[in-house]
Amino acid sequence: MDDVVGFIGLGTMGGPMVGHLSAKGMQAVVYDADPAAMARAAELPGVEAAASPREVAERCMVLLTCLPNNDAVDAVFYGKEGVLVGAREGLITCDFSTVSPEFTQVLHAELREGGIIHFEAPMLGSKAQAEAGEVFFILAGGEEEALPLLKPVLDVVGRMHMYVGPSGTGNKIKLIHNALGAVNYCAVAESLAVCAKTGVDLHTFYGVVRNGGGMAHGNYFERKVPTIIKGDYTPRFKLALAHKDINLARTFADQTQVPVPIMEEARATLAEAVADGHGEEDASAATRVIEKRIGRRISEK
Repeated sequence: MDDVVGFIGLGTMGGPMVGHLSAKGMQAVVYDADPAAMARAAELPGVEAAASPREVAERCMVLLTCLPNNDAVDAVFYGKEGVLVGAREGLITCDFSTVSPEFTQVLHAELREGGIIHFEAPMLGSKAQAEAGEVFFILAGGEEEALPLLKPVLDVVGRMHMYVGPSGTGNKIKLIHNALGAVNYCAVAESLAVCAKTGVDLHTFYGVVRNGGGMAHGNYFERKVPTIIKGDYTPRFKLALAHKDINLARTFADQTQVPVPIMEEARATLAEAVADGHGEEDASAATRVIEKRIGRRISEK
């Protein structure tokens, strides 16, 4: 049991992470609400499917969760066949999900009452990073002295982790980070729209920003402008998830009484993109809304 890693949530990020555990010869017991995702994982060497989150908790001492939102995490931990039913004192849980800071703080406190050490570790990265084992974890909460027990697993499924403080801190940082990213989605799309409307060649503009050493350059610009120009919105990080994150960030900002008019404009743009049916596309599909506003395509497609 001590050598078995539990993993719940085998989607875009969780599935590849379990693959890395298997490739390193680690034993894993897994669960997902999607039977097809469980069947794929169970084909990997050393990986067994469980019938419920409760069974996963019963069979391991380190349990990882990677889920889409507050409701999914709540169901996995508090459900009739949830983690709390099967968990024992000394279990270490680590939630990679992006959820509200308040939610993770409540979960942390309630698990601690049962002798369970809970970490939150929201991720920076997308499908490509998960597949390459290069996800970065913003680690918070838990007992810092318990980290050596968790570190070997984190080192397998990601490239790096950083302990940032008490429970809730990880998700605060993740939400602020993702809100800033959403602002970038919209600002980049608007700059490309101005180029398209005024006859500036998009490739030339990209080359100047990427190579010129100015302050407009960044990871998002470098990675996404070429795919935007091609009209390729194959999801690496779904727009619906970006919209969920910026809604959480806006709520967090409101609670702290910080005015965020730029964040709100980005939130409204992402909301419009979701309403227009682009939620399952890449987050860069926020560009679709800007295209609608200018009445023409930005991409060459």
